[in-house]
Amino acid sequence: MAGIKSLDELKALRDKYKSSVEMRSSTDEENRVRIAVGMATCGIASGSRETINAIVDEVRAQGLNNVSVVQTGCLGYCYAEPVVEIRMPGKEPVLYGNVDSKRGREIVNKHIKNGEVITDLVIERSRC
Repeated sequence: MAGIKSLDELKALRDKYKSSVEMRSSTDEENRVRIAVGMATCGIASGSRETINAIVDEVRAQGLNNVSVVQTGCLGYCYAEPVVEIRMPGKEPVLYGNVDSKRGREIVNKHIKNGEVITDLVIERSRC
């Protein structure tokens, strides 16, 4: 694998990934949708990297500018990794489990775009 050989190559690489990094910003504006993907060790081992990348790609492909995709630590549902939490303005958060890249794209298209909760993926939050 060849490394970066010039400042221009480095700048081109930065520009290529800049929108992805901005999309993953943790800005909590009132009117933004927040998608948090569990990226603790258990999540990563279960495929959360592929999940978050698919979600970021789909948000970008759909031109959804009011969405922040962020990584978070353990959400406490290791048995259901990869775990994705959706926070939409004015609504209760929804926690999805066993979200692979295909289901991540489905969440963007159904839940984020159309407000349709995908009930077969929902994890019931335990009350401690």
